[in-house]
Amino acid sequence: DVQLQASGGGLVQAGKSLSLSCEASGFTLSDYNIGWFRQAPGKEREGVSCISASDRNTYFSDSVKGRFTVSTDNAKNSVYLQLNSLQPEDTALYYCARMTAWDVYDYWGQGTQVTVSS
Repeated sequence: DVQLQASGGGLVQAGKSLSLSCEASGFTLSDYNIGWFRQAPGKEREGVSCISASDRNTYFSDSVKGRFTVSTDNAKNSVYLQLNSLQPEDTALYYCARMTAWDVYDYWGQGTQVTVSS
């Protein structure tokens, strides 16, 4: 079965960092573009990052650019989202998802909660 398992969230103070992990099973993660999303209570889901399968180019939304980085570990079939200089507005449930066509996602992880206190 195809699964994505996100982990690493927690409660941190503003200015601190967190590292989120997304472990894939049932498929080879490096064969797919992988996206990271977040959704805060009462807000729409926001795409924050994407890493391409072919050349590992990365994309970041303007709201996180310069603060977040994304990387992969093929041996662990995992993708990581490093969250630096966290702000209260980064508080959200963070998801990873597998892209099958441009901006089309078929499998989603269950999400990991990030809470940033001021």
